Amino acid sequence: MLEFPGPDTALTTILVVEDVERSKVWYRDVLGAALYGEYGGTSVVFQFGAAWLLVVSGGGPTADKPTTTFAPPRDPDTVDHSFTIRVSDCTAIYELLLSRGATFLTPPVDHGFEVRAFFRDPDGHLFEISELVDQS
Repeated sequence: MLEFPGPDTALTTILVVEDVERSKVWYRDVLGAALYGEYGGTSVVFQFGAAWLLVVSGGGPTADKPTTTFAPPRDPDTVDHSFTIRVSDCTAIYELLLSRGATFLTPPVDHGFEVRAFFRDPDGHLFEISELVDQS
């Protein structure tokens, strides 16, 4: 019997960017994602923990997506998706990412049950680092 999702299924997130080379450097050097492959100067694949990120340049419709155009975010303050990275020490990871060149919206904010901080990639895609606070 066909199983879906199966044990060999992987979910990849596609991020559309203005400049693939600039994003390659940011995802590798700032976020710390492992570069997996590059394809024709228009896409770069990263592994980040158990997740896959495919960073691509924009483009118009194709035979397999005839009415769809890929474009980077137009307004970074209007978000239709974001990424949460669970960490054990939000403040320490904040400091590490700052040292690598990440630009945060604010320093980590303690909400009592969670400490979190948000930052963006060069195209405005929103990332969050989040630490759950032990409530015991």
